[in-house]
Amino acid sequence: MTNLFSLEGKNAWITGGCYGIGFAIAKAFAQAGAAQIIFNARSQAAIDKAYEAYHAEGIRNVHGYVCDVTDEVAVKALVDQIHAEVGPIHILVNNAGIIKRIPMHEMKRSEFQEVIDVDLVAPYIVAAAVLPEMMERREGKIINVCSMMSELGRETVSAYAAAKGGLKMLTRNICSEYGEYNIQCNGIGPGYIATPQTAPLRERQPDGSQHPFDSFICAKTPAGRWLEPDELGGPAVFLASHASDAVNGHILYVDGGILAYIGKQPK
Repeated sequence: MTNLFSLEGKNAWITGGCYGIGFAIAKAFAQAGAAQIIFNARSQAAIDKAYEAYHAEGIRNVHGYVCDVTDEVAVKALVDQIHAEVGPIHILVNNAGIIKRIPMHEMKRSEFQEVIDVDLVAPYIVAAAVLPEMMERREGKIINVCSMMSELGRETVSAYAAAKGGLKMLTRNICSEYGEYNIQCNGIGPGYIATPQTAPLRERQPDGSQHPFDSFICAKTPAGRWLEPDELGGPAVFLASHASDAVNGHILYVDGGILAYIGKQPK
């Protein structure tokens, strides 16, 4: 059974694997025995800072590259470089993402488009670039980091929800189109995770009280708390390993039970 969850001999590319969810998934892959961890960021400064974090965790088999995943030409060049310098990409995690919390009627088209480009178009670009080699090898795992916003809406996140809903359907279509090549494409739908991206929503107010959104999330989550990035590691290892070879086109929601819960009755 342990061998089913082993990533021994596998190379894994986690886009945006510098911090937060991507870094947590990369750490879990390394602990599960992945041969090489690959990550990218938009700047060398981010790459260098991430190397320090990986090395502090004792992870040395790591390769960082500067690449904007919305640039199709750059992504294709990077895939060729990874194949030449590291080897085949057995596992891809489309994790890089952004969010802009702006009411839709105040949001500029360019702002909406930027979120769509990073959160939806980029996963298409990167997956399309790694698929040919996976098809030739007749084996591959693609994990798209979706969201509860793949299922739900909320004020100020119209672009993010639209992108993550699209990513859910892209996940299912990759499954449909490439399952015959023994390629599994699944999604992880994180709940509210305590990352730098969500830090503003957890800040204490000037009077020392909880941020209203912080209180709202804790009340909506059966666990009564925000989740930690490391809690995504086990689900990610499952979807990257042979344990999930019969799981395809599925979105695994790691949300502390929010989607199953109507919430606490007001007192």
